[in-house]
Amino acid sequence: MNILYIGDIMATPGIAIIEQLLPGLRQAHKIDLVIAQSENVTNGKGMSRVDYELLKSAGVDFFTGGNHSPKLSELHGTLENNLLPVIGPANMPDCPGRGWKYVDSPQGKVLVISLLGKIVGKHADKLVDNPLLTIDKILEENQGVARAATVVNFHGDFSSEKVVIGYYLDGRVSAVIGDHWHIPTADARVLPKGTAHITDVGMCGSLESSLGVKFDTIVQRWRNGIVNRNELELDGAMQFNAVLIDVEPRTQLSRSIAPIRKTYDHASN
Repeated sequence: MNILYIGDIMATPGIAIIEQLLPGLRQAHKIDLVIAQSENVTNGKGMSRVDYELLKSAGVDFFTGGNHSPKLSELHGTLENNLLPVIGPANMPDCPGRGWKYVDSPQGKVLVISLLGKIVGKHADKLVDNPLLTIDKILEENQGVARAATVVNFHGDFSSEKVVIGYYLDGRVSAVIGDHWHIPTADARVLPKGTAHITDVGMCGSLESSLGVKFDTIVQRWRNGIVNRNELELDGAMQFNAVLIDVEPRTQLSRSIAPIRKTYDHASN
């Protein structure tokens, strides 16, 4: 089966890219399931119900989460509802929901799990449950459930954590996909026991920016110590980053993982 995992969708430009590119990608690659990182969808923090519906209509089947997932209270009910395809991190104590859900695909059920790294940006001081112990409990709880694939999203800052959990889960899940950096890494591969892995899949949104934020905002804060708010970059060149994973449903192990990276001039599209 073919699973497309899309990196952090960053605000309005990211949504526009998904609407433009995803229908063609689904057809060209015969994709069975589309999963997207959703913690930055609405103005860079969280995801509104309106934006959720827009992305569902564009072809996203399931939404993983990160430290900003509980930002908008209007999404809390969706996170808690096991029938709706949105999750936040399973090991984030103040995030509603259990952090894992099943989604149907043409090849069978797929278990999707989100985890938060121990250190995540400004939230580094917040306590999170141990991600390795958390994933062990989730996999044990779902041991008897028949499914075609298990996809784990690991949202964190440390590359070491992302690599370690990939090898920790090698052979136990179909894929471990890292994100949060918004910068795609060049290490996508299938690990020795059959788990697809990438340290960071990247983002969808502005290319000529600091992770989707205008450079002037960051420079003033960094160079001159000015306390300001992030101003999102809405113009200029744009980027789309995802990985395409080929999973053998019988074994739930991966045959391949390939980055899909596209850039284009926003003004001309």
